[in-house]
Amino acid sequence: MSDHRDRFSVGGKTAVVTGASSGIGRAVAEEFAADGANVVVCSREQANVDPVAEDIREATADEGGDALAVECDVTDRDAVEALVEATVEEFGGLDVLVNNAGASFMANFEDISANGWQKVLDINLGGTYNCTQAAAEHLKADGGGSVVNVASVAGQQGAPYMSHYGAAKAAVVNLTSTLAFEWASDGVRVNCIAPGFVATPGLASQMGISADDVDRADIDRRVGTSEEIADVARFLASDAASFVVGETVAAAGVPDVMESPEV
Repeated sequence: MSDHRDRFSVGGKTAVVTGASSGIGRAVAEEFAADGANVVVCSREQANVDPVAEDIREATADEGGDALAVECDVTDRDAVEALVEATVEEFGGLDVLVNNAGASFMANFEDISANGWQKVLDINLGGTYNCTQAAAEHLKADGGGSVVNVASVAGQQGAPYMSHYGAAKAAVVNLTSTLAFEWASDGVRVNCIAPGFVATPGLASQMGISADDVDRADIDRRVGTSEEIADVARFLASDAASFVVGETVAAAGVPDVMESPEV
């Protein structure tokens, strides 16, 4: 009988992680590979994911995991189809898709151009649509698979000056529950993570907060690390989450609760 802890493992699975050149995507790929999974890391520039795959291969040589770097713009359907084909050709199948690729910029709603609005929706929502639809056939094969979407708390409760991003991520949250229902009979679980502030290179440039500033032992905080999001992704992709379907898990630290007014 297998160890119950094996249910928490993604070892032996093949996972595609989009937006994997840095931050959350890179941490997810590294954690999956360290657990013995084959990971396909992709971003828009080959030069940005080649070193990620190389580092993963070196770090997990003894764990059984492998890594393949693929250049892919998730808004380009042909490139996405090629990404899926490369994955299946290299590893023989596809078990887990982590839709992490995303982008945004801060602006007042009235200052967002039609082009800027469309671009943010294309990457965050359109990219998730492209990748999930392109991977559908392979995710449903061999007993089913798992999709882990990465949304944002901005998609759950709004985010000032990021209306385009919040709207796109809200759509990803809804797509998660809808698709989870549609694909359940095909053996594919679809779930979502809604991170709060995470100490990624992007946050460091915007707010000056780096991962070095975050104490993981401190529960009372509002900023997390990419590794903490990767922990949730690994759980959702593992057999331990077999009864978790269509959920959006907020990983955002201490809730922002309105305090009672003084009487």
